[in-house]
Parts: sequence; C-alpha cells; structure tokens
Amino acid sequence: MSRLQANLLLTLIALIWGSAFVAQARGMELVGPLQFTGVRFLIGALVVAPLAWREWRRLAREQRPLTRVDGGHIALLGGLMTLGAVLQQVGIQHTTVTNAGFLTALYVPLVPVLGWLLLSQRAHGSVWPAAAGCVAGAFLLSGAHELRLALGDLWVTASALPWALHVLMVGRWADRMGAPFLVACGQFLVCGVLSLAAALFNEPLALDRLLAASGPILYTGVLSVGVAFTAQVVAQRYAHAADAAIILSSETLFAAAFGHVLLGERLNDAGLLGCALMLACILMVQLLPLLSWRSSKLAR
Repeated sequence: MSRLQANLLLTLIALIWGSAFVAQARGMELVGPLQFTGVRFLIGALVVAPLAWREWRRLAREQRPLTRVDGGHIALLGGLMTLGAVLQQVGIQHTTVTNAGFLTALYVPLVPVLGWLLLSQRAHGSVWPAAAGCVAGAFLLSGAHELRLALGDLWVTASALPWALHVLMVGRWADRMGAPFLVACGQFLVCGVLSLAAALFNEPLALDRLLAASGPILYTGVLSVGVAFTAQVVAQRYAHAADAAIILSSETLFAAAFGHVLLGERLNDAGLLGCALMLACILMVQLLPLLSWRSSKLAR
C-alpha cells in the first residue's frame, strides 16, 4: 500500500466515524443507549472475529498464547470502552451531532495529560495550552451564556475520560501481546455483553424497536466499530504519522458536516469559533511533538 492509498483510507475512516454520530442520533429515536451500544459492539466483534481467529492460531503456532493477565487487560479495556461509549450515547440524546463530535475529541489532549499523571510519561509543552484551549472551545461550542454546559454536552464531555484512559492503555497492552485484532475483538465483546446486561435492568427490551433501528445499528456496528478500527490498524502501518494525525482529526469536521446536511444543524458565530479553537488544539497536541522530534533528529 502506498502512502497516498493509506491517506485515502484514513480519510474514509474519519468520514465513517464522523457520519456515525448521525446514525447514533437516529438510533436513539428508537432504542435506549445501552441496547444500541451493546448490539453494535457485538456486531463489531463479529466483523473482527475472523482476523482475531487468525491471530489466535498464529500465537498458538509460535507457542506464546495469551495469559490470564492478558485476558484481564482485555476485560479492563472493554470496561473502559463500555463506559466511554455509553456516556457518549446518552449524551447524544440531549445534544447535537456537531457538539458530540467535537466534545468527544477532548480525549486527544487528555491522553498525554493522563500519561504524565498516571504513568510518569513526560508531556510535551503543547499539552497544557491545548487542554486549556479545548476547554474554552467546548464552552463556546455549547452555546452556554453562563459557566455551565447543557446536559448532553456534559455527558459527552464525561465520556472523554474513559476514552482517553482506553487510548492510553490499549497501545501498551496490544503491543506487548502482539495481537491487535484479538484485543479489538475481545474488548468489543466485553463492551457488548456489559452494555446488554445493563440494558436488561434499565431499559425496556422490544424486538420490534431493535429491528426498526437495524439500519443505524448495522451501520455503526459494521462500519464504525468493525471496519474502521481494522482499517485504521492497516492504514497506519503505511501512512506518515503526521498525515494520520491530521486526517483522523477531521472526524470532528465530518461530524459537523453530516449534522448540517442530514439533520439541519446550524452553529452560531461562537460555536464556529469554538470548533475552530478545538480543532487547532487537537492538531497542535498531535503535531508539535512530532515536529520537535523531527527537528531534534535532523540537528544530530
């Protein structure tokens, strides 16, 4: 795969993830957030299952099967994914697709902050102004006239913490296991089972409503969860790191575009300024460390 092909694939991934916010909003008109999350992640697990099975057989041939500790790590990743997905899904019921897309992206500057706090990883100096800028952008985007966010904005903002923790840990554990597809399939399965188990006690189960929501569920399960995640793993093996950072961050712009075209959402001047500020901070926290590393390497 060439660098251009990889970049085109990353663009498709960002488009899928951005458009999935519309499907999630549509699905919420028919079923509860726990049911929607559970079913779509189980579908995603089925999509990745063939690749996970290949990895399982490869690890068996190489005589390095996954351990119980590895299983515990996958279960923890699934728990974090459940919390992030459910909080986001609940929030989408009470906010716009545009807001949800940008507020979810708060996890980007949060990852290096948590890495510094929890793992003593040195954070690049761009993290702190980027984090402050994202908070300011979120306030502008919410359209609040006081120091508070709307209910849905708060739910989606809260989802950024488990998403950030998930991103922080999945890279460490998946690399150590050498089985990214097994990790993906396992965490999707855990997320689906936990969400459906919670739905049994908190939401009325109605097969007819699930069938009516089958379109959004299949779209997000097959494309957003299964295909896009797998494609990201493949594409980032060939894409330049800076290219990937810029292209995948465009998920937020695709979410705003699909919300505008399909749902008729509009932003006022403050909201547009908030989107621009958040996108600039998201790109800054990803690109400046890369540029600093490249400059220091060239100086040697």
